[in-house]
Amino acid sequence: MTTTAIDRHLGFQQAALNARAYRQELLAANIANADTPHYKARDIDFKEALMGALDGKVKPLALNTTSARHIDAGEKSPMSPFVKYRQETQSAVDGNTVDMDIERSAFAENAVQYEASLSFINGLLRSMQQAVSNQ
Repeated sequence: MTTTAIDRHLGFQQAALNARAYRQELLAANIANADTPHYKARDIDFKEALMGALDGKVKPLALNTTSARHIDAGEKSPMSPFVKYRQETQSAVDGNTVDMDIERSAFAENAVQYEASLSFINGLLRSMQQAVSNQ
């Protein structure tokens, strides 16, 4: 498959947007499970995930099945290899490692960066559209 200049320009932003969207899901899951005993907060190293996506290391994962009767586990995210457990900052009696202050600030920061990625893509597409329409 050949890549065009448009693919190269949009590829970085697309990979960043996918990594941000996946991180948002993880942070939302952490917040949703703040009161779940023994839940371990998870996050991704955004830089590592983005570099992996740009290097082509991100591929859809599938479980190996040895029998036709195995239930399909569904498609896992290609960003799953970059998920790590968050470093525990404050011990809870029930073993939960979610710190709501950290999760809320990370969620808000990631949401702003997600919106910024969308703005970059919109600006890039608008510039391309103007370039094409002025010819």
